[in-house]
Amino acid sequence: MTGMDDPLSRNRLDEEESPYLRQHADNPVHWQPWDDAALRAAQATDRPIFLSIGYSACHWCHVMAEESFEDEEVAAVLNDSFVPIKVDREERPDLDRVYQTICQLVTGGGGWPLSVWLTPEGKPFYVGTYFPKNEDPQRGNVPGFLDVCRSFADSWNSETDRGEIENRAQQWTDALRDNLETTDPSGGDGDSSSGDGNSGATADSAASTAGAAGSGGDGGPLGNVAKAALRATDSEHGGFGSGGPKFPQPGRIEALLRSYARSGTDEALSAATTTLDAMAAGGIYDHVGGGFHRYATDREWTVPHFEKMLYDNAELPRVYLAAYQLTGRESYATIARETFDFLAREFRHDHGGFFSTLDAQSEGEEGKYYVWTPETVERAIEDERTAEIALDRFGVTPGGNFEGNTVLTVDASIPDLADAYDSEEAEIVDRLDDAREALFDAREERVRPARDEKILASWNGLAISSLARGGLVLGDGSYTELAADALGFVRDHLWDGAEKRLARRYKDGDVKGEAYLDDYAFLARGAFDLYQTTGDVEHLAFALELARVVVGEFYDSEAKTLYMTASDGESLVTRPQELQDQSTPSSAGVAAKLLLDLDAFAPESGFADVAGTVLDTHANRIRGRPLEHVSLALAADQRERGGTEVVVADDESAGAVSLPESVRESLATTYLPDAVISPRPATDDDLDGWLDALEVDEIPPIWKGRTKRDGEPTIYVCEGRTCSPPAHSLSEAFGWFDAEGVTE
Repeated sequence: MTGMDDPLSRNRLDEEESPYLRQHADNPVHWQPWDDAALRAAQATDRPIFLSIGYSACHWCHVMAEESFEDEEVAAVLNDSFVPIKVDREERPDLDRVYQTICQLVTGGGGWPLSVWLTPEGKPFYVGTYFPKNEDPQRGNVPGFLDVCRSFADSWNSETDRGEIENRAQQWTDALRDNLETTDPSGGDGDSSSGDGNSGATADSAASTAGAAGSGGDGGPLGNVAKAALRATDSEHGGFGSGGPKFPQPGRIEALLRSYARSGTDEALSAATTTLDAMAAGGIYDHVGGGFHRYATDREWTVPHFEKMLYDNAELPRVYLAAYQLTGRESYATIARETFDFLAREFRHDHGGFFSTLDAQSEGEEGKYYVWTPETVERAIEDERTAEIALDRFGVTPGGNFEGNTVLTVDASIPDLADAYDSEEAEIVDRLDDAREALFDAREERVRPARDEKILASWNGLAISSLARGGLVLGDGSYTELAADALGFVRDHLWDGAEKRLARRYKDGDVKGEAYLDDYAFLARGAFDLYQTTGDVEHLAFALELARVVVGEFYDSEAKTLYMTASDGESLVTRPQELQDQSTPSSAGVAAKLLLDLDAFAPESGFADVAGTVLDTHANRIRGRPLEHVSLALAADQRERGGTEVVVADDESAGAVSLPESVRESLATTYLPDAVISPRPATDDDLDGWLDALEVDEIPPIWKGRTKRDGEPTIYVCEGRTCSPPAHSLSEAFGWFDAEGVTE
């Protein structure tokens, strides 16, 4: 190939919309996107592929780019001897899952940047994460990137060495297929410890296989997760694991809260609230602008890795809302509100969707936007006494806690500050409110971190779900509107209703990528949760549409599992499953729970049968390593015990049945983790239009005969497989179970 016909003759990333790929468009490396042109060129030139996977807010991706990918010497080797391919892991989670898995299998860990050397057919033969340009003893026993590239360039052209490389590539590919495609429980799932995922999962795995030691409530899937989570909990500083870094683990916290709600085990509640309190007080939380950073670099949650991800700020408010419902502590509701407000202010597209990430760096320095010194605090807050209180509250000192600056943490309590300043607590609270407002205004004048403005279907689904939940629990319609606007945006731009197909991402008018299981499952969950809050049948109908595609395109009846990629998706060296919870929940786990919930509305679909088969297929994995499979375990627990149905029959208006305020208020303060809240029209005759929207022929069992009685909104509750008589309040309906002695 020569000239314009040769894709390898230049860097092609200027043709891409991904901000991460565009960051590398000016590199002297002749980067290619992962596409047919690049893959054909690899085979035509018989060159190995160097694959680099990262994302725009990844700190070590930036470091490796500066050291190696902007270097002419490195570029010459890559351009002459390899086909260099750049992948945005947020656009191509399938590629990331495949090659991250081999990194975990071979090295025991993973993360980003992910660096993989492949044969022209895509089979991996060497893998790692960050490599310095040249070997540096101060950075550990890591070979230099330039030396690795030169070594493989020479070996590839040596008949003997190439044979060894190809043998290794085939062995690794076989291992990948065994790991990712097999449904044999003995095959295992690899290790989920990755530099931006569930770091520390290796240590947690030992806890998860320890069996029944400790207490966590009942047995079964939930009991197994709770016991393992308790064993892995850092009782002193919260979180999971005995050191740093520490990642938010909302699924594990949710399991502990559920265990407490079911069993009353104080240890489970304490472990959950200790972690929630530590995160809320630590530097991982943004005390000025709200929202959570990606993870803490230390055991104490003090210094974060400063990037902010949509998925963290979608998932974490859900567990704070759950803890608020269980404990009544207003501080948990406040964290949820502030995080939602952060999303609305800094992540929202003008027309409704949510962007993906905020970078950790600004002006080339990590954390510069977020850190303070006593001088910058005093300049920002005019009142001297208020400034002094703020310095004490947030632990701002001349020495700082991060490279001479201070990451704000809650360093002094309100009562202690009231004593120290001989003030009423109310005055301290008011002054701190003023201080935060002044710090926010001052920070707005700084150079902001870059924002990755991709809109991903899956991550938006997580945000829609959480905001819908927030609208219900907090009684704030603005959050419900944010959820509805985001769902509308995704439907308008990424959903092809005629073809029943979803696209992966939107960026500045450009739509790219076939959707994956997480896109369908997370978005369907968001639509379903929005229906539960609003009673709008259109959202329920959309959730069912997406669920039907999940079964039709991602379920394999022979393998009895849900794959990450659609049956007609791009063929890679293996077809991956996503069974483990990592930085986002397991798409298979979310899909299984979704199908269990939606089966009640479309029983002829066989949703529950598919979910049950998937859970049976992976039962040994779920039992053996519950901490790595929390989403699947919680779905298995719901299947085993049965969920809760709350049907509310009332008058319809414009295709929706709004929850009566008294019912909403009761639901807001009642923790029902496996509940399906199902508003429906007053009479069965009124259901005709709803059945058409749902594309079902008969009234589903969840609604059949459950009509409005006595001219008042009427509530029907089923717990497990036992149902209450009609009632006119939630307390009356649940009180029947207590009176009959059928609850635990």
